[in-house]
Amino acid sequence: MNTINTRKYLLVIFLLTIIIILAGCAHNEVVDECLTGHTYGFFGGLWHGFIAPFDFIGMLFNDEITMYAQNNNGGLYALGFLIGSGGWGFFGGRSVRRVNHSRVTYQSQKFDDAEIVE
Repeated sequence: MNTINTRKYLLVIFLLTIIIILAGCAHNEVVDECLTGHTYGFFGGLWHGFIAPFDFIGMLFNDEITMYAQNNNGGLYALGFLIGSGGWGFFGGRSVRRVNHSRVTYQSQKFDDAEIVE
Protein backbone atom coordinates (compact mmCIF):
# COMPACT_ATOMS: atom_id res chain seq x y z
CA MET A 1 0.00 0.00 0.00
CA ASN A 2 2.80 2.38 0.82
CA THR A 3 4.40 2.06 -2.62
CA ILE A 4 1.07 2.83 -4.31
CA ASN A 5 0.73 6.11 -2.37
CA THR A 6 4.36 6.98 -3.11
CA ARG A 7 3.81 6.39 -6.84
CA LYS A 8 0.70 8.60 -6.80
CA TYR A 9 2.60 11.43 -5.10
CA LEU A 10 5.49 11.12 -7.53
CA LEU A 11 3.09 11.20 -10.47
CA VAL A 12 1.36 14.32 -9.13
CA ILE A 13 4.70 16.05 -8.53
CA PHE A 14 5.88 15.09 -12.03
CA LEU A 15 2.69 16.43 -13.66
CA LEU A 16 2.86 19.68 -11.69
CA THR A 17 6.49 20.12 -12.73
CA ILE A 18 5.59 19.61 -16.39
CA ILE A 19 2.69 22.10 -16.13
CA ILE A 20 4.95 24.71 -14.52
CA ILE A 21 7.61 24.23 -17.19
CA LEU A 22 5.04 24.54 -19.99
CA ALA A 23 3.48 27.63 -18.37
CA GLY A 24 6.93 29.24 -18.34
CA CYS A 25 6.96 29.07 -22.14
CA ALA A 26 3.76 31.10 -22.51
CA HIS A 27 3.80 34.27 -24.59
CA ASN A 28 4.37 37.44 -22.55
CA GLU A 29 2.23 40.49 -23.25
CA VAL A 30 3.64 43.98 -23.02
CA VAL A 31 1.44 45.82 -20.54
CA ASP A 32 3.35 49.08 -20.35
CA GLU A 33 0.89 50.75 -22.73
CA CYS A 34 -2.00 49.73 -20.48
CA LEU A 35 -0.38 51.07 -17.33
CA THR A 36 0.12 54.65 -18.45
CA GLY A 37 -2.28 57.42 -17.56
CA HIS A 38 -4.75 57.65 -14.70
CA THR A 39 -4.42 55.17 -11.82
CA TYR A 40 -7.74 54.05 -10.38
CA GLY A 41 -8.12 53.86 -6.60
CA PHE A 42 -10.89 52.94 -4.18
CA PHE A 43 -13.58 55.20 -5.65
CA GLY A 44 -12.71 54.14 -9.20
CA GLY A 45 -13.14 50.54 -8.11
CA LEU A 46 -16.42 51.40 -6.41
CA TRP A 47 -17.72 52.99 -9.61
CA HIS A 48 -16.51 50.12 -11.77
CA GLY A 49 -18.23 47.70 -9.39
CA PHE A 50 -21.53 49.59 -9.72
CA ILE A 51 -21.42 49.49 -13.52
CA ALA A 52 -20.03 45.92 -13.76
CA PRO A 53 -23.30 44.33 -15.02
CA PHE A 54 -23.51 46.87 -17.83
CA ASP A 55 -19.83 46.40 -18.61
CA PHE A 56 -20.37 42.66 -18.86
CA ILE A 57 -23.13 43.15 -21.42
CA GLY A 58 -20.88 45.54 -23.34
CA MET A 59 -18.01 43.03 -23.24
CA LEU A 60 -20.16 40.52 -25.09
CA PHE A 61 -20.38 42.83 -28.11
CA ASN A 62 -17.14 44.86 -27.99
CA ASP A 63 -13.62 43.61 -27.27
CA GLU A 64 -12.40 47.03 -26.10
CA ILE A 65 -14.66 47.12 -23.01
CA THR A 66 -13.31 45.63 -19.79
CA MET A 67 -14.90 45.21 -16.38
CA TYR A 68 -11.75 45.67 -14.34
CA ALA A 69 -9.27 48.52 -14.80
CA GLN A 70 -5.79 47.25 -15.57
CA ASN A 71 -4.18 50.43 -14.27
CA ASN A 72 -5.27 50.32 -10.62
CA ASN A 73 -3.52 50.73 -7.30
CA GLY A 74 -4.12 47.16 -6.12
CA GLY A 75 -5.93 46.27 -2.92
CA LEU A 76 -7.99 49.43 -2.45
CA TYR A 77 -9.27 49.26 -6.02
CA ALA A 78 -10.18 45.60 -5.53
CA LEU A 79 -12.00 46.43 -2.27
CA GLY A 80 -13.96 49.21 -3.96
CA PHE A 81 -14.83 46.92 -6.86
CA LEU A 82 -16.01 44.22 -4.48
CA ILE A 83 -18.20 46.58 -2.47
CA GLY A 84 -19.54 48.27 -5.62
CA SER A 85 -20.48 44.99 -7.24
CA GLY A 86 -22.35 43.92 -4.11
CA GLY A 87 -19.92 41.13 -3.38
CA TRP A 88 -20.41 41.51 0.34
CA GLY A 89 -24.10 42.37 0.18
CA PHE A 90 -23.80 45.88 1.67
CA PHE A 91 -26.44 47.43 -0.56
CA GLY A 92 -28.63 44.48 -1.54
CA GLY A 93 -29.58 43.30 1.94
CA ARG A 94 -31.86 46.25 2.76
CA SER A 95 -34.28 45.61 -0.08
CA VAL A 96 -34.92 41.98 0.75
CA ARG A 97 -38.36 41.52 2.27
CA ARG A 98 -38.81 39.41 5.33
CA VAL A 99 -40.51 36.09 4.88
CA ASN A 100 -43.11 35.25 7.47
CA HIS A 101 -42.62 31.71 8.62
CA SER A 102 -45.57 29.91 10.12
CA ARG A 103 -45.49 26.64 11.96
CA VAL A 104 -47.31 23.86 10.24
CA THR A 105 -48.63 21.00 12.32
CA TYR A 106 -49.58 17.69 10.83
CA GLN A 107 -52.30 15.59 12.35
CA SER A 108 -51.24 12.05 12.96
CA GLN A 109 -52.87 9.62 10.60
CA LYS A 110 -53.83 6.17 11.73
CA PHE A 111 -53.78 3.28 9.32
CA ASP A 112 -55.79 0.81 11.36
CA ASP A 113 -58.40 0.40 8.62
CA ALA A 114 -55.94 0.16 5.73
CA GLU A 115 -56.52 -2.42 3.03
CA ILE A 116 -53.82 -4.40 1.33
CA VAL A 117 -54.14 -4.10 -2.45
CA GLU A 118 -52.37 -6.68 -4.58
